[in-house]
Amino acid sequence: MSVDFLDSNVFIYLFDPTDERKRTIARRLVDSAIETDRGCISFQVVQETLRVITGKLAKPATAEAASAFLEHSLIPLWRVMPSGPLYAAALRIQTRWQLAFYDSQIVAAALEAGCKRLLSEDLQHGQRIEGLRIENPFKA
Repeated sequence: MSVDFLDSNVFIYLFDPTDERKRTIARRLVDSAIETDRGCISFQVVQETLRVITGKLAKPATAEAASAFLEHSLIPLWRVMPSGPLYAAALRIQTRWQLAFYDSQIVAAALEAGCKRLLSEDLQHGQRIEGLRIENPFKA
């Protein structure tokens, strides 16, 4: 069974009322990932998502709303934790693919989890990295 890795921007669009099309796509992706147990995220996605939704949006989420979101949406998908091998893989990916370090961590986490697709608008749509395909689910 193939599992998709969801980047933090997928979750952030759930809290961003400025783009209803992206919000609808994000809702479908997250709901499907949870219902089918075919989605995956890492500690980094949890951290980035919570940081943005509680502090960077025009209307930040309350602590209560963020806690509920953590419990019901992020924790059920959270499968990759930090480790020495994960950081070593991120450094190797950063060097080989010329990615920013945090993007390399996302790719390394997706690979560690055995994912075949990484859903993100932050990386190059269609790019393949070690068997992982990058897809921008918001691409028009």
